[in-house]
Amino acid sequence: MTPASACTDAHVPIILCAGIIVLDEVFRVERFPEPDTKAAAQSFFVVNGGCAANAAVAVARLGGRAALAGPLGGPAGEDANGDHVLAALAREGVDCTGCPRRAGVSTALSAIFIDARGDRVIVTYCDERLEAMLPDDPTGLVASVDAVLADNRFPDFVRPICLAARDRGLPVVLDADRPTQMSDDLFRIATHVVFSSECLRATTGLDDLAAALARIADLTSSCLAVTQGAQDVLWREGATLRRSPVFAVNAVDTLGAGDVFHGAFTLALAESKTEIAAMRFAAAAAGLKCARLGGSAGAPYRAEVETLLASPYPATASNP
Repeated sequence: MTPASACTDAHVPIILCAGIIVLDEVFRVERFPEPDTKAAAQSFFVVNGGCAANAAVAVARLGGRAALAGPLGGPAGEDANGDHVLAALAREGVDCTGCPRRAGVSTALSAIFIDARGDRVIVTYCDERLEAMLPDDPTGLVASVDAVLADNRFPDFVRPICLAARDRGLPVVLDADRPTQMSDDLFRIATHVVFSSECLRATTGLDDLAAALARIADLTSSCLAVTQGAQDVLWREGATLRRSPVFAVNAVDTLGAGDVFHGAFTLALAESKTEIAAMRFAAAAAGLKCARLGGSAGAPYRAEVETLLASPYPATASNP
C-alpha cells in the first residue's frame, strides 16, 4: 500500500487503531442512582467498546479500511467477552489479526450508565495481565497501513507500534484519554495528540485548557488539540490558539463520541486533508454519533457525514 502522502482517489487508506478493547454492558436510566439506592434501567444492551475498538468501527463505516491491534483475553471458546467482541468487529469488516489473546484472562469489561441527558458513568475492569502484554510484530503491523491511531490506555502495547509507524514516516495520532505524566514520551512520538478535556486537565494540573495546551507544547512539536464535548475543539497552530466549532445536535448518547472523533480525524489525515478540515470532518462524525443511542453501534456512515458537512454549519457559540 502507498503511504498517506501518496494517496490517490482510488486508494482507500488503511488505519491501524491500537489500544484498549472492551465489552460494554450499557444501562439506560432516567438519572444516575444515589449511593445506597436501587434503580431500574429503562433499557439494556451489550456493545463493543474501548477507544481503539470504537475508533476502528468508525473508520470502517466512514469508508476507510480498519485494522485493530489490542490485547484480548482468551483463548477462543473460553473467554466469552473476547469472542463476542471479535464477532462484532468481524461484522464491521475490521481486521483483528493484530489482537493477541492471553490464555486464562477475560477481555476487559465495562458497566456503563447513560442518563436522560446522554451523560454517562463508566466503570471498567481490566486484568493487569492484559496491560502487560506487548505486540508480537510492531513493524509488521504498520507495514501496509497509512496512519496509526493509538490510545494511551495500554501505553506499553502501543508505544512500539507508534515508533514503528514513525520510522515509516506515517501520521501517528494519539488519543490522550488516560491522565498521565507530562513527560510521557507518547506525546513526543505522536505527530498529533488529541486530548480529552479531563485528561489534559488531570495531566497538567491546569483548569484552563488553553494554558494546558501551551504547557504541553513546551514539551513536544506534535500538533495538539483538545475536545470538550459540546464546546469548540481547541487546537494550536504554531503558537496560536485556534477554535474549531462542533455541530449542534440533540445529544442522546455521548458514549464513544470521542473515539469516533479520533477515528474520523485520523482517516481524514490519511486522505491528505488539512488539520482544520480533518477536525471539521471529525466533529460532524462525532456529532452524528451523539444524536443516536448505541455506543459504537451508533457510529455514522460516510454518506451521513458528507450530508451534514454540506449543510449550513451549526456552530457553538464561539467561532474560530
